[in-house]
Amino acid sequence: MMETMEKLKTKIITLLLCLVSLASCGDEDKSEPQTEPEEETIEFAKGADVSWLTEMESCGVKFYDAAGTEKECMLLLREMGVNSIRLRVWVNPSDGWNGKQDVLVKALRAHSLGMRIMIDFHYSDTWADPASQTVPSEWADYTLAELKQAVAEHTTDVLQTLKDKGIDVEWVQVGNETSSGMLWETGRANGNDFANFVQLLNSGYDAAKSVYPDSKVIVHINNGYDLSLFTWMFDGLRSNNARYDIIGMSLYPEESTWQTQTSACLSNIKTLVSRYGKDVMVCEIGMPWDSDNAEAVMTTMVNGCKAISGCLGVFYWEPECYGSWKGYTKGAFDNTGKPTSALKAFNN
Repeated sequence: MMETMEKLKTKIITLLLCLVSLASCGDEDKSEPQTEPEEETIEFAKGADVSWLTEMESCGVKFYDAAGTEKECMLLLREMGVNSIRLRVWVNPSDGWNGKQDVLVKALRAHSLGMRIMIDFHYSDTWADPASQTVPSEWADYTLAELKQAVAEHTTDVLQTLKDKGIDVEWVQVGNETSSGMLWETGRANGNDFANFVQLLNSGYDAAKSVYPDSKVIVHINNGYDLSLFTWMFDGLRSNNARYDIIGMSLYPEESTWQTQTSACLSNIKTLVSRYGKDVMVCEIGMPWDSDNAEAVMTTMVNGCKAISGCLGVFYWEPECYGSWKGYTKGAFDNTGKPTSALKAFNN
């Protein structure tokens, strides 16, 4: 009987110990800190503006990989590491190139390849840049209020056309190299006068967000090595309550000063991110295709931009150009239609 009682006590003690152990484990599970979800990493944009592509193809221009095999240009660029495409839009171009339908054709191709897309509104029938911001012919006699409405309607029309085809647009440039404003003379930025420019800019911003609420709107100016130009512009925009998400810049380094200019540009990007609390995008870059420094410039800029928190990417401007297409010699393809080493930086 004593032996039986002892065995029973042992079983009871063992059971109690197990229960205590289980309770303890449960407490540990409850007290274990919850793992915070990881913040989504935004992929660095390795981009190319290929707005001339359809026109080049219509003239019989072909593209080849390093082995000499003919390939579709966007596919070839993707294989070389390009993940984003930039396309310019003109309001009513005389020959149709860069108009809404031409942009749609190229955007559909980029979308089918899984490329991210930037739409670059010039708000002109032709080139808009620091030397020229010509009002579209149909808008020539418009007042400021009418220009604001025209900007909104044109922006909405183009973007809605893309959205209706299932195309996602990640970035929208409201104006191209608007270093002195846009839609001159009404929208010129001069001295401390940014008022009209900002009203036009905000009209474009609101229109872009109405179609693609998650898109990022870019204000884009030239000479990324010139900090004074950027602080003048973005101080003026800030004081006039401009709405935008990203500071965009162009950089076309000179052969003799490329090291100084790329260094200054990278330093400026850090300053702009800190000063304005905005991300920065290099929306245009280029070097002569036969430059001995082209690869070094691109490697310096791509690696340098990747290392800067707040720098979102680098876009090569019309890399597919070769054979002095339209007189342009800063593409990244050689005269046989093959990509040069300038694009190697996008492979990393």
